[in-house]
Amino acid sequence: MADHPTKVDGARVLADLTALRAIGAYKTGVHRPTFSEPHLSSLKWLVDRLPQAGLAGEIDGIGNVLGISTKPGPKLLAGSHLESQNFAGWLDGPLGVVYALEAARVINPDPAIKGAVEVASWCDEEGHFGHFLGSRSFVGDVTEEDIDAAHDRTDNRSMREALRAAGLAERRRVSAQRGRQIGYLEAHIEQGRTLESSGLGIGVVTSIVGIWQYRIIITGEQNHAGTTRMKDRRDAGLAAARLCVAIDDRFPAAADPRTLWTTGRITLDPGAPSIIPGHAEILFQIRDDNPALVERLEALLRETATEVATATGCSVEVECIRTGKPAMMDEKFQQAIEEAASDFAEGKSIRMPSGAGHDAQVLATIMPAGMLFVPSIGGISHHWSENTDDADIVRGAEVFVDACRRLLSN
Repeated sequence: MADHPTKVDGARVLADLTALRAIGAYKTGVHRPTFSEPHLSSLKWLVDRLPQAGLAGEIDGIGNVLGISTKPGPKLLAGSHLESQNFAGWLDGPLGVVYALEAARVINPDPAIKGAVEVASWCDEEGHFGHFLGSRSFVGDVTEEDIDAAHDRTDNRSMREALRAAGLAERRRVSAQRGRQIGYLEAHIEQGRTLESSGLGIGVVTSIVGIWQYRIIITGEQNHAGTTRMKDRRDAGLAAARLCVAIDDRFPAAADPRTLWTTGRITLDPGAPSIIPGHAEILFQIRDDNPALVERLEALLRETATEVATATGCSVEVECIRTGKPAMMDEKFQQAIEEAASDFAEGKSIRMPSGAGHDAQVLATIMPAGMLFVPSIGGISHHWSENTDDADIVRGAEVFVDACRRLLSN
């Protein structure tokens, strides 16, 4: 390993993550939904520690925290988020915030390094009220009307009400100063098994996939389950099941190895044991970083839906309700992470796409962006048993801080 002046305090990184784990603790994970008391406490925790890194900041009018440096020279923005999914893991989000804080504490006081790391915690990456509302607000992609329309998916509380209750309603939303930062760097647990199963320490993210969401509406004929012969039925539930099986049969030949598709929800109406369902609705999702491939899969989805409709006597409508443009990570950022991994992770790194959405894809719309992964034990995330070995956490912090140093030195 090369002798670099940047020195990560691994014990401090672990202590920070443990402190955050105690805020909203649930089993071995956390329950820290957006604008809950634990989430607000975690934001205050971060604000209180920014001065350790020569940064100043506060919680803004949408729940973002942005730690700003007055040190001369280039600025690198780094961070992630501090809220969690409901009853979920302790590292999804906080890992990236603590790595950014550690990078700022190491780099910003060092006179040998020109420039500084600025630290961000983006609000609601987990989508309790919307879709990346915090980072999208920062890049200018959230209107006041968007905030008016946002409601908590768990209890339907409006975002306006949540902001008032948190004492943030009168605060301004911080917006990006274009050109201020040379780019954005984020770290995250992989949320998959690639690194662990391959004995690797660092994932160098090449792209963040786009997410395409579909609502499939199937209309049959509601009727009595005890008197309607099988040959006379137009069973919307059976049509839904046939469609799901047909998709899983046909998509593999048309997809890439990393393409993902998921049937996230099937609802039947009326949903009673003695009634043939006359209506079914499916929420279906495709993830990939190649829009042309997704177009082909969508065409195959519609073709399959038409065939199922013909075979079952039901009508099947496919409605695209969300399109997601993939984000490509900057080559210089990938190279910096890879070089840092060569020094601090014995070169045990791999370039790979991210199958999950992250704030880095939003920041990539206005500045170069990069992202690194550390292993997830068993690939588990969005569950309270989510975990990563301490040694992998510390190694990731060393790679992250050195990558920041390299980016600021270019």
